[in-house]
Amino acid sequence: MTKTLLLALGLAFAGGYTAQAQTAPAAATAKADGPQIKVMEDKYDFGTIKQGDIVDHVFKFKNVGNKPLIISNIGVSCGCTVPDWSKEPVMPGKTGTLSAKFNSAGKMGMQTKVLTIESNSAAGASTATLTGNVVEATAASAATDVNTTDAGKQKMKEGDAKLKAKVKKS
Repeated sequence: MTKTLLLALGLAFAGGYTAQAQTAPAAATAKADGPQIKVMEDKYDFGTIKQGDIVDHVFKFKNVGNKPLIISNIGVSCGCTVPDWSKEPVMPGKTGTLSAKFNSAGKMGMQTKVLTIESNSAAGASTATLTGNVVEATAASAATDVNTTDAGKQKMKEGDAKLKAKVKKS
């Protein structure tokens, strides 16, 4: 009788342990419940610009969660950067945009502008960053990324063709 009772208790304990071990990996692979923001490109380097130029860049983000994502605010590290974003909820699996306009007037040297994306994402706030170098308007011609050809047309250096930002000359 004692052996049967010990055997039954041992099997019950082993069965409970096995069932618990089998459910742990399933829980680890499950998505978090709620909206989840994923910034596709969280850092953008605008290169070298002259003081007074304006850089306008669009960051894309995706809702990888299972409920609508709502961006409530974009905090900026400086008043020289103005954000604009998708105001309507971003449904699961869909993308939204965050536009950042950086005005380099009064700025010099290396610049890093952080945009903090405040939303209802289960992961909390996310960030996107603009970086680049601002040079004096008179020194800009020596530090520019553009070469002039004999025909007087401007030719971009290799790699610059991928730039998505618009630079407005002052």
